[in-house]
Amino acid sequence: MRVLVIHSEEAFCQQLYHFLQQAHYLVDCTATHAAAVERLARHEYDFVLLAAELPDGDGLALLRAAVLDPLQPASFIVLTASAGGVHLKAFDLGADDCLPNTVLLPELERRMQAIVRRRFRLQDPKIRFGNGFVMDPAAHTLRHNACLVPLSSKQFGLLHYLLLHRGYPLTRQQLGAHVWGDDAASQRASNYIDVHIKNLRRALASFASPNFLETVHSIGYRVAA
Repeated sequence: MRVLVIHSEEAFCQQLYHFLQQAHYLVDCTATHAAAVERLARHEYDFVLLAAELPDGDGLALLRAAVLDPLQPASFIVLTASAGGVHLKAFDLGADDCLPNTVLLPELERRMQAIVRRRFRLQDPKIRFGNGFVMDPAAHTLRHNACLVPLSSKQFGLLHYLLLHRGYPLTRQQLGAHVWGDDAASQRASNYIDVHIKNLRRALASFASPNFLETVHSIGYRVAA
């Protein structure tokens, strides 16, 4: 999944960047209100981690504008160094969560997972599908019954994103942008994604039929509902 971090403290950004990358997120960082507005206009994110205080503008004003955009799919988590009513205002403006800058990063990531479960109406942290497959996004593992299914990080990311949107076709461009980023998506949107899907099907077929992973003609792929 793709994350935009908007925060002016470089050390904090670097720490967050490396932590989320190790947790298999695709991460972009920016330090200013102006740069964040440009990124949100040009790219599609699953999460935005937003500082309430920015050097050239109000982070909450950015939040207000973003949540009013019906085409903005991101979930927003506001990070703040100040006390008082900032967190209440953030929630009033549509934030999905509001946390102090001192939050422990494993807790932040667990809260992100909880938002994903609410957003996609998942009843269980583990995702069950097909004939005996169980995905654990927190542990970044896929099992078939008791057996571990070996997948590359990108194969896991592709399958996870398709499972979250189960029943809905996703274009190659969407899959590329959320698993590789826009630069990669523009270069690899067709054949590159097709090759990874082919390899993913082969890996799954060693355990059970992957017939739930469907090709949608002229569009892309979907996991059957």
